[in-house]
Amino acid sequence: MKQNLIIAIDGHSSTGKSSLSKLIAKNLGYTHIDSGAMYRAVTLFALQNEYIVDNKVEVEKLVPRLPEINIEFRYNPASNRNETFLNHTNVEHEIRGLEVSSMVSPIAVIPEVRDYCVALQQKMGEKGGIVMDGRDIGTTVFPNADLKLFITASAEIRAKRRFLEYEREGKNISFDEVLANVQERDRIDSSREYSPLRKAEDAIEVDNSNLNLEETVEAVMQIISNYTK
Repeated sequence: MKQNLIIAIDGHSSTGKSSLSKLIAKNLGYTHIDSGAMYRAVTLFALQNEYIVDNKVEVEKLVPRLPEINIEFRYNPASNRNETFLNHTNVEHEIRGLEVSSMVSPIAVIPEVRDYCVALQQKMGEKGGIVMDGRDIGTTVFPNADLKLFITASAEIRAKRRFLEYEREGKNISFDEVLANVQERDRIDSSREYSPLRKAEDAIEVDNSNLNLEETVEAVMQIISNYTK
C-alpha cells in the first residue's frame, strides 16, 4: 500500500464515519484525522465562553477569538486511538455529549469557522498517508483526494445507534430527542450555503443501514483494495 494516499470519507452524522475511519487508517498504517472533532472543539470553546445564548451563536464574539483556539490530536496508548485536545486539555469526552452535538451544526455553518478548520485540516494532510472523515472532505478540503467515500444510512437507524451509545454511557435522553437531533443536523448540514454536505461526483457511496461496523470496514477495505490494484 502506498503511504501517501489521501482517503476522504464523508457522510451523514451517526453513520460511524469516525470509528470506520480510525479502523481503516489502522489497517493501512495511515494517520486518521477526525475533522468533525475540530468543529466540536470549537463548539465546546463557544459554550465554555458563553458565546451561545438561547441556542444562538454570538458570531461577532466567537470569530475574533478563533486564532486563540488550538486543536490537536494526540495518540493515547491506553485507548489505542487519537484523542482531541482543546488548548492542551483533553476534551474527547466533552465534545461527544448532546449539548455539543446540538450546537455543532450552527457553529459549522459559520464561514470563518470553516475556513479556520479547513486550513488546519489541509496542513495536517499535506503529506498524504491519511484517512480524514467529515462532511466536506472530498468536496472542499481535498477535492483531489485519491479516493472518496460517502457513508450513509437511514435517519432512524442512525438515531438508534446514537441512542444506544448514550444509553451505554448512562445518559437519560429519549429516542425522539436523538432522532430530532439527527434530522436537524442533516437539514442544517445539507442546506447550509457555505460548503454543504453533499456527495462528491466521484465518491463511492456505502449505505451501512444493514451493516455493523465490522462489515462496513470489510466493505470499505474491499473498495480500497480494488482501487489500488
